[in-house]
Amino acid sequence: MSLPLQSDTTIRFPRLIDCHVHFREPGLEQKGTMRSEAAAAKAGGVGIVCEMPNTDPPTVTIAALADKVRRAAEVDDCGIRFFFGVTDSVHLRAIEELWTGTSADMRRLKARCPGVKIYLDHSTGNQKVNAGLLDDVFQTCGRHGIPVVAHCEDAEMNARLQAENARADVGAHSFIRPPESEAKAIGHAITFAKKHGSRLHIAHLSTRDGVELVRRAKADGLPVTCEVAPHHVFLTTDDYAALGTFAKMNPPLRTRDHVEALWAGIADGTVDCIATDHAPHTIEEKRSSNPLDAPSGVPGVETMLPLLLTVALGGWPHPASARPAACALTMNDIVRLCFTHPNHIFSLGASDEEVLAVDPDAEWTIRGKDLHSKCQWTPYEGWNVKGKIVEWLAVQAVMMSVHPDE
Repeated sequence: MSLPLQSDTTIRFPRLIDCHVHFREPGLEQKGTMRSEAAAAKAGGVGIVCEMPNTDPPTVTIAALADKVRRAAEVDDCGIRFFFGVTDSVHLRAIEELWTGTSADMRRLKARCPGVKIYLDHSTGNQKVNAGLLDDVFQTCGRHGIPVVAHCEDAEMNARLQAENARADVGAHSFIRPPESEAKAIGHAITFAKKHGSRLHIAHLSTRDGVELVRRAKADGLPVTCEVAPHHVFLTTDDYAALGTFAKMNPPLRTRDHVEALWAGIADGTVDCIATDHAPHTIEEKRSSNPLDAPSGVPGVETMLPLLLTVALGGWPHPASARPAACALTMNDIVRLCFTHPNHIFSLGASDEEVLAVDPDAEWTIRGKDLHSKCQWTPYEGWNVKGKIVEWLAVQAVMMSVHPDE
């Protein structure tokens, strides 16, 4: 079956995939739990998520992975997969043991692990990989066909600029972690991927030069893919004035020229996925007296589909900015970016067994208090969007509603 399908009143999508979320459990349950954030995912039309390892404890051991899989078995609203973190050599040995293990338990855990996540600089959870280990990480993952997801920011450049920074406002965050930092780290990661034939996926791509580096890697036939996050295509540094620390994330917001480049990358197929980097923090944490000490990250798993649907239906949800000139999105693009490609890249095995029926004419206003995430806030507060999920349907029901005479 080819999706999306359209009946008289609704559009039908496969249950979407968000290949980059932080559900915060275990250890950070004040921000969110698997149950609360899975409810947000379902409300947003997302049926499968891939969760990152920077919890407490981090997912860097087989025991920690097994604990997460056990917790997720009690959650019904969406399927949760778990990336394995690597910061030191012992973690690399553990992922190799997981990938080559033949016991029933090892096979069961491996099936819930879509790949390895590395941080080239610190972010929430301080999971920066040992720089001297990078060659071994890419070699091991290349040998076993394990996808490597990389948070690409250059640690040395960021540290230098942080030391030089004299500003205290939240906008300095974009100065401390500049576009050049991302581009340098992406180039570094691509070099390792080329050397070892590793499957490299660039997380939350945010810059013009980053898009171009991925575009060239693809042209060279390298197994390099990437994702962009909704906050990087709908927000810019201009939004710091209204949102303050509620617009602080890693990598940070960029200027409008970078946003235009991301939309161009979506249009020409350079960008493979849209993933939210859903990263809830409490309102109290985000209201730090020192803006640069506020934690980085914004929620987004519940709002991704309505934001994208609004664009695909010809609108633009940001009330204070114009639609980028390069912005072009179709319903088929949403399926490609939020289902087909992440499903293939991470071998998730998702099918069309559950389908979303979406009313494209329903208009509503995003309010944090109405969303399902435990944090109860959103950087898209007050934005008017289109598209409400009517129900989740079985395939047979969809086929009968679209082709009633067959």
